Amino acid sequence: MPPSPTVTTESPSSRKRWESRGRSALLVLASFAGGLGLLFLVLEQRPGGGWRALDITVGALASLALLLRRRAPVAVGLTLAVLAAFCATAGIANYVALFAVARTRRIELAFAVAFADVVGALGFWLIYPANSELSLTVVVNTAIALAVVAWGALQQKQQDLVAVYRDRAARIERERELRAEQIQLAERARIARDMHDSVAHYMSLIALYAGGLEVAGADGKDVGPTATTIRTTATKALDELRTVIGVLRDGTLAVPQQTRHERTVQGLVDEARQAGQLVVAHLDDEALRAANPATEEAYRLVQEGLTNARKHAAGSLVTVRVRRDGPNLLVTVTNPVDRSAPALPGSGAGLVGLAERLTALGGAVEHEIIGHGDGGAAEFRMHGRVPYR
Repeated sequence: MPPSPTVTTESPSSRKRWESRGRSALLVLASFAGGLGLLFLVLEQRPGGGWRALDITVGALASLALLLRRRAPVAVGLTLAVLAAFCATAGIANYVALFAVARTRRIELAFAVAFADVVGALGFWLIYPANSELSLTVVVNTAIALAVVAWGALQQKQQDLVAVYRDRAARIERERELRAEQIQLAERARIARDMHDSVAHYMSLIALYAGGLEVAGADGKDVGPTATTIRTTATKALDELRTVIGVLRDGTLAVPQQTRHERTVQGLVDEARQAGQLVVAHLDDEALRAANPATEEAYRLVQEGLTNARKHAAGSLVTVRVRRDGPNLLVTVTNPVDRSAPALPGSGAGLVGLAERLTALGGAVEHEIIGHGDGGAAEFRMHGRVPYR
């Protein structure tokens, strides 16, 4: 079986290099051809015999010198200005070199080379005066030199503008990427806070159910329904934990959202009561039913309040109040606190996260322990204000 042909791919940089070389070769040929046309078709008085051969040879060398126009444009321009003073075939290459100076160097250097070109044209007129009058020679060559300088300077300005626009576009793109990254990090932090609140909520429910299970078992009651509820709640907590791990591991921001019907303050209260928590709720049903972002924040405030009560005041009566007060939705959760009673461990991140969220929305949350009753009893009060837009 014959070997398969080897396929070679050319890199973009190599392709650009060959394209640049091709353009340079065409420029050399075009300038030399233009110089020959100037010698044989334009000039009435031209060198003859051996001088003509010398003129053509020097013109060919002048055209080849254009290959160095990018490395040393001023040196090439001045050299060709001298050669054009006695060599007609170098006349086109001379102005190509002037264009290279104007396109890549300061305008002062371009005018200096242009002046050398005009002086060289006067030198050529002294050798072959029959081609035109002196005044016409000066005017025509000066006009050509100025036009070439203007064209090259314009090209340089355009290149500078393109470079500025590219730098600006690159900077804008970097800033956009940075903003996108910051937004993503902020969103990941928000999701982590939300999941923290949800997991803490479910775990505190599990603790409450477990306490009820312990009591029911001691009394000889059927613990099957309570065990089923514990399993369901634990499954929900594990789902939330998986979501958090996914967010922190690969940055996935798509978090399954509960429906509005499921994420209601009344649903939280009912769930807590089902777990055995004593809750008295005074809810503004009309305000909570409205499609308003404030209701979501009210949900989080009540969730955090109920969770804290289960952690730090298990078995105590929790009072939840949600009402609208003008442009704000006010949420208050209170419960007695026994300082001598043990509490479930907590990081305190829930209240901190709530404060950050509400501050960003123009709201606020405050919490304090009021009173110092007998036996270390006191009341914990959390009050939140959410803008109702």
